[in-house]
Amino acid sequence: MSSSKSSLAALTLGAIGVVYGDIGTSVLYAIKEIFGSGHVPFTHANVYGVLSIVFWTLTVIVSLKYVVLVLRADNAGEGGLIAMLALASQAVKDQPRTRQALLAVGIFGTALFYGDGVITPAISVLSAVEGLEVVSPAFKNYVVPITLVVLFGLFSVQKRGTGGIGKLFGPITVLWFFTLAALGVAQIVEHPEILAALSPHHAWRFLWTQPGTTFIILGAVVLCVTGAEALYADLGHFGKRPIRLAWFSVVMPCLTLNYFGQGALLLDDPTAVENPFFRMAPGWSLLPLVGLATMATVIASQALITGAFSVTKQATQLGYLPRLKVLHTSVRDTGQIYMPFVNWALFVAIVLAVVMFRSSTNLAAAYGIAVTLDMLITTVLTFFVIRYAWRYPLWLCLAATGVFFVVDLAFFASNLLKLFDGGWFPLLIGGVVFMLMMTWKQGRSLMMHKQQAEALDLDSFMQSMLIAPPVRVAGTAVFLTPETGAVPNALLHNLKHNKVLHEQNLFVTVRHHEIPWVGLDKRLSVQPLGHDCWQVVIHYGFKNDPDVPKALQLMEGRGCALDPMTTSYFLSRDVVTPTLCSGMAPWREKLFAQMHHNAGAAAEFLNLPSNAVIELGSKIEI
Repeated sequence: MSSSKSSLAALTLGAIGVVYGDIGTSVLYAIKEIFGSGHVPFTHANVYGVLSIVFWTLTVIVSLKYVVLVLRADNAGEGGLIAMLALASQAVKDQPRTRQALLAVGIFGTALFYGDGVITPAISVLSAVEGLEVVSPAFKNYVVPITLVVLFGLFSVQKRGTGGIGKLFGPITVLWFFTLAALGVAQIVEHPEILAALSPHHAWRFLWTQPGTTFIILGAVVLCVTGAEALYADLGHFGKRPIRLAWFSVVMPCLTLNYFGQGALLLDDPTAVENPFFRMAPGWSLLPLVGLATMATVIASQALITGAFSVTKQATQLGYLPRLKVLHTSVRDTGQIYMPFVNWALFVAIVLAVVMFRSSTNLAAAYGIAVTLDMLITTVLTFFVIRYAWRYPLWLCLAATGVFFVVDLAFFASNLLKLFDGGWFPLLIGGVVFMLMMTWKQGRSLMMHKQQAEALDLDSFMQSMLIAPPVRVAGTAVFLTPETGAVPNALLHNLKHNKVLHEQNLFVTVRHHEIPWVGLDKRLSVQPLGHDCWQVVIHYGFKNDPDVPKALQLMEGRGCALDPMTTSYFLSRDVVTPTLCSGMAPWREKLFAQMHHNAGAAAEFLNLPSNAVIELGSKIEI
């Protein structure tokens, strides 16, 4: 019992540090942007109305939608948009058109994650460093350079792994939340009447008397739920109970107290609207508060960077992105990875965002479209999960998701007003990533069909070859091939140039499935071909780490012992050239050919040893 309680406490602390870092820093800019937009006349009634809208947005979107409903839609204990997409697509696998539509929608939502991932660190770190302007206006010209230095330092340490710094996430973020609560309580004590804004009638009155203004400010109100998707994405790391306990016991109370403290300050001093968060703090505490806020935003950004690595890896294993270099930064936790290309591409995009927009206010105009569209997509996928996977009645499914759909749609429609003020930026990033993902998926599919049409049957080829067999040499040859039953190009090249066949030959196909995990008991499917040859299929889920040599060790109990010193790996690699009659637009053909040319990390991705031989196969036109 004591161990169970300790584990729950540790997981809850970890959830506060990792899951809620992003949403915990929204207090830096949400209220400032709502009132600073100039659309809300500054009156006491409007302060009550805005605070009530913020509180009930947190309640409806975070507490009810994500914490209560969406966390239930786990895929073998895993969460996130890709896990939800896999769950929904499997639920409608007997409806091909619906499944294809859901896959396209879900992949577009995944692509939007990268757009959101550029804006969120930029606006978080900028808003924290902007606290220096409250200390002294002389710091104004140093805000952007300091922000870029902080971000560069953050991305530079990624290759060292997050294990060490991760231990500090929980305590620092807990300190951050308790500081938020303390700052809020100090102001609420001066104006306790502000707590009346907890009543929803203030939100309804604001909506009823100012419907146009309400619609416009929803684009700024959504800032208070930044990072809500992390609740679901980190489900597999912490579990439902710690995430829910952290939200209801620490995060939501502290956020509410801080937001209401900012409202109380505005009742007393309307000029504080320029930066109500830092204006709540006493003068002596400003510099330490800026430092703590910067650490909190770095932690929030770290969680997003780690999420980008994880999402990229999952998308790669599902066949939507080319294989990229993956470095494991921990010998104990296989989930801790570092992807150099993703890391520095994200950094360049964030630097571009900071330099282009130069302030958290300008970035707030760009923020919202991607995240609200992701929320809308999550709601749609949730409907298909609870309707077709859980088999709930239609009326109950519509009731459970209909309210959230209307709320998400309202927020998305409001954020469309920001489209030409910067909202195009995350949409552009998401659109480019979506184009790359769909081009890669379609190109690989066309290439696979081409290979299958021209491939020789493996079983027939082996039987005919062994009538007059070539010289058999000692050792084991592992030929990796994309499809079972086909002769690998690497085998043909080996026979043509070396005129030998190894004593043992494994024809290995790696398959990734739309489930998070595949256990070791289901890792291998083996078909003996005779003459010490085997057809082997290795199965992985999109959360498993592909490791071909480790998986093939399971062959030892099936009549095939592999000696690492005498085992050679042959990986066929085809040269792809674009044509004008392949089924894709010419520009996509050329793009796919270029992406295929640059994707040379297959051996590293599959954890093949250094003696893997890359055979250059014949040209394949697409």
